[in-house]
Amino acid sequence: MSGTRTADRAEADPHRWWGLVVIALAQLMVVLDATIVNIALPSAQHALHMSDGNRQWVITAYTLAFGGLLLLGGRIADLVGRRRTFVIGLVGFAAASALGGAATTAGMLFGARALQGVFAAVLAPSALSLMTTTFTDPKERGKAFGIYGALAGSGSAIGFILGGLLTEYLDWRWCLYVNVPIAIVGVIGALTLLHDRPGHADARLDVPGVLLGCGGLVSIVYGFSEAQPRGWTDSMVLGLFAAGVVLLATFVWWQTRAPVPLLPLHIVKDRNRAGCFLTMGLAVIGMFGLFLFMTYYLQVVLAYSPVKTGLAFLPLTASIIVGSTQVSARLLPRLAPRALMAPGALLASGGMVVLTQLTVDSDYATHILPALILMGLGMGMIFMPVFSTATAGVAPQDSGVTSATVNTSQQVGGSIGTALLNTVATTTSSAYLTAHLASGGDRALIAKQAVVHGYTVAIWWAAGIMFLAGIVAALMVKAKPTAHGAAPARPVPESVA
Repeated sequence: MSGTRTADRAEADPHRWWGLVVIALAQLMVVLDATIVNIALPSAQHALHMSDGNRQWVITAYTLAFGGLLLLGGRIADLVGRRRTFVIGLVGFAAASALGGAATTAGMLFGARALQGVFAAVLAPSALSLMTTTFTDPKERGKAFGIYGALAGSGSAIGFILGGLLTEYLDWRWCLYVNVPIAIVGVIGALTLLHDRPGHADARLDVPGVLLGCGGLVSIVYGFSEAQPRGWTDSMVLGLFAAGVVLLATFVWWQTRAPVPLLPLHIVKDRNRAGCFLTMGLAVIGMFGLFLFMTYYLQVVLAYSPVKTGLAFLPLTASIIVGSTQVSARLLPRLAPRALMAPGALLASGGMVVLTQLTVDSDYATHILPALILMGLGMGMIFMPVFSTATAGVAPQDSGVTSATVNTSQQVGGSIGTALLNTVATTTSSAYLTAHLASGGDRALIAKQAVVHGYTVAIWWAAGIMFLAGIVAALMVKAKPTAHGAAPARPVPESVA
């Protein structure tokens, strides 16, 4: 009987592996766009006359809109239809990218980046839910999610490489224009290769849930982004955190009473899914902050060019891909997810500890490279099991919102990590500078040492948070190996019959 279902699915969707390429391409575009403009930011700041205080909005506008609206995007995917939402997200993302590339003022660029985040919030959950309903056989699912997890984990590093190449050899605007041809290929592929049942047009959105949930997430992420320039005790920062907590608490209360809840609480009440969401959020807090520090360390401290900086991340990208496709995808059918996630977090944390020993003249080959390889393998062992376990066995009508919750934990974790660790680094650097300048000496050298000291202290925090992610995975994720009856997905095949 199960063999018949597998054969029927293959007959109904013979091009599903090409469809995976389309889905993965769209996911790669969304993930790398969170970082591709980082290396181009100095050029964009000069061209559009941004102040140092306002330049952060090129990054923050994107992550705020993305992280804050993902739950809404997931529910829209369930109501309207996953393929239709996927195509709408691609078209909107391309248009917003073209607008940003053509920006003539800072405000125009900020607005375009926010619009990119809005359409990314529509695109990302529909992409993951299409994966969930297309690949249900445990062996196929492991391979597919291995590829997907590798792209999700390496997309940020690829963004740095591509951003460096485009900025150095073309223009910073191409860091945005590059999304247009990618989206065109994605739309053609989606209309040709992807299949999905129509959405539930008669259903309604949970409008109060949208306002409460999205408002709470935006408030908290905005609070973390403002903590760096204003300080943690600033009244506005504390007010944003308080408002976010109140809004999210009210959101949870409302979801128990809403006729059609935005986030059905049974999704997060499941121990395995809750553990996956929390593990992902904690792991990405450490990883995103580290990307920021290593970019500035390589360019400012070691004086690497944009291209050389991007290439320096290649071993990290390659290691994430190996960890996802060659380690996790092969072992997940035989090992419990936590047997991959917890050791992966330990490996990544160990790599970060190595980087806490950075100095103003550390050698790349003997110091930085081994740490990047450890971190990449570890993150690859986390991402793939998280995506696969969190979305396994979800009813078709909930696949979009479940996918959105995975992406929300990733995006909000990245936003929090960047703001939190950047604040730790800058405050530590300032304290070091004040203490050492008074004793005299080479001011330029002391200033550089202060910057590196701030980075290493923040990396210690990142290592601790990554270690905590491993503890959470070990204690909360109790799913069994997929080859031994874990995560049955009986409701899911019905949606792709």
